[in-house]
Amino acid sequence: MPERLDSYLAAWGLSDPKPLAQTVTSHVYTVSYKGTTAVLKLLTDAGWEERTGARALDYYGGHGAVRIFRYDDHAQLLEYVDGEDLIPLVKRGEDERATEIIANVLNKLHQSQPGVHLPALTPLRKWFRQLFARADRDRQQGVESIFVRAATVAGKLLSESEPPHVLHGDIHHENIRYSARRGWLAFDPKGLLGERAFDAANTLYNPVAMPALIEDEARLLRNAGILSRALGIDFNRLLSFAFVYGCLSAVWWLDDGKEPGSELRIAGIIERHIEYPLRH
Repeated sequence: MPERLDSYLAAWGLSDPKPLAQTVTSHVYTVSYKGTTAVLKLLTDAGWEERTGARALDYYGGHGAVRIFRYDDHAQLLEYVDGEDLIPLVKRGEDERATEIIANVLNKLHQSQPGVHLPALTPLRKWFRQLFARADRDRQQGVESIFVRAATVAGKLLSESEPPHVLHGDIHHENIRYSARRGWLAFDPKGLLGERAFDAANTLYNPVAMPALIEDEARLLRNAGILSRALGIDFNRLLSFAFVYGCLSAVWWLDDGKEPGSELRIAGIIERHIEYPLRH
């Protein structure tokens, strides 16, 4: 990693690197770039999702998201934002305001960029492939599980989807930070293509460190209503995407040999409020 760091410092005209974070997918540094502080992410072999995320950030062009200055398959140079994320707001009892901020960020992200072609990102149907596979296994074993029901709903949603938008794919309270110059900005996108309602779904399962809050039925419906109104998305359709998202997230945990957290409990609560047939 030190050799790669030195290589990008030289190639991109960077200096003064300081370690900021280390994850499974990247080694992160603050650096000096053209007289200002920026973030350099050096991707690991596990950081393939970060590559599609970079294309999404490039498409956003700083509208509702951090700016990306340079990137390739192995590294990214990003705008540095040192403000707080939305967790402190929730802890101060301003959960609904945090949800309104998320909706405002999503509205900015979902604006089409005139003259800019949609980048090569992951379509939602491919993103859901593990849920569909899990449901197929359950059906073959004669099990009418929540995954079977969720796969049926997901298939219906995806077959009637609106023209695709560039989606963040992982909007939650820790992936939005405040910039004193530019307001609330999203970062670390997955880079998906699909219906806007999916981008609101993950929000209802967060903050994950507050299970009593996120498993509260009244809170789930209240925040879903805030998102539905602010985004101009049908309430039932938003709930439907939230239901299938929770089941997909649970499958990811199970396929990794781990037990899901709150996902299935929340999905079960949401499922009770979905009205059929689904409307666009």
